[in-house]
Amino acid sequence: MPELRKDPVTGRWVIIATERGARPSDFKSAPQVISRGFCPFCEGNEDKTPPEIAALRDYGERNQKGWRVRVVPNKFPALQIEGGLDKRGDGIYDLMRGIGAHEVIIETPEHVTTLTTLSAQRVEEVLVTYIERLNDLKKDKRFAYGLVFKNVGSIAGASLEHTHSQLIVTPVVPITVTREMNGAREFFHYRGRCLFCDMLNQESSSASRVVADGDEYIAFEPFASRFPFETWIIPKRHRSHFEVVPRAELRELAEVLKDSLVRIESALENPPYNYIIHSAPFNVAETEHYHWHIEIIPRLTKVAGFEWGTGFYINPVPPEKAADFLRDVGK
Repeated sequence: MPELRKDPVTGRWVIIATERGARPSDFKSAPQVISRGFCPFCEGNEDKTPPEIAALRDYGERNQKGWRVRVVPNKFPALQIEGGLDKRGDGIYDLMRGIGAHEVIIETPEHVTTLTTLSAQRVEEVLVTYIERLNDLKKDKRFAYGLVFKNVGSIAGASLEHTHSQLIVTPVVPITVTREMNGAREFFHYRGRCLFCDMLNQESSSASRVVADGDEYIAFEPFASRFPFETWIIPKRHRSHFEVVPRAELRELAEVLKDSLVRIESALENPPYNYIIHSAPFNVAETEHYHWHIEIIPRLTKVAGFEWGTGFYINPVPPEKAADFLRDVGK
């Protein structure tokens, strides 16, 4: 019998099609083939990207070899950084200029397709770069929100296979984040506690949906998972903003993130996926009701008419079974 499960953060309902009980083998993807053609993200091709914004380097000067992580503007940006917002109305409609920032974080000079090939130390450097770029861009008072995300595979939106992430900063807070903030605020006003802290405590206690449980971070399958093998990583220390995480806590985050991705790639034979980092807006002070987190979403099912028409998602893999599969990887 299918179950309807309610997401405690957004109030969104999900259909868990428990009778299907799909296994990882039901979601095989076309294998990723590493291209041997030209790649603008590889070391030695620095002049083929826009001039770099920042980099972690072993040696060399800007826009030259010797970097470990490199940040460049997106060649085809969703938003432009120059100019004013020019907020205005047109009758009942609101509009403003498309001002923001769109950056690419190239995670390694080597031509590899997955972050999991890097050591935990190298993944930590990628996370450090995320934080440095967010803290730099939040100084600009035109900007309200910064989203770090990663697309892996063409189905997930990647146009280049060389492992990289993106950062888009917007002058307004995205509606998805606003809904999360509002749901968490309502819970806090009613119970006086952080919803995300309660969630991670319950998941840690029950363990049925836990993939990895460390000292500082927990990875688990959400109770109302929208997608098969959707995995969240939440810090055990309450912080609303990702960009304030101290360096001392980033090594374990790098290890948990890499471990989660290794499990997903191994169980599902290198599926396309996205991950996103949800954090509180730039213009919101540290708050007791919101909790930053990472959402990893394998792209195994399609969103079609029913989902678009209702806001429901149909997940054929109960999160408890997904957690079992992922915990068993490597045993």
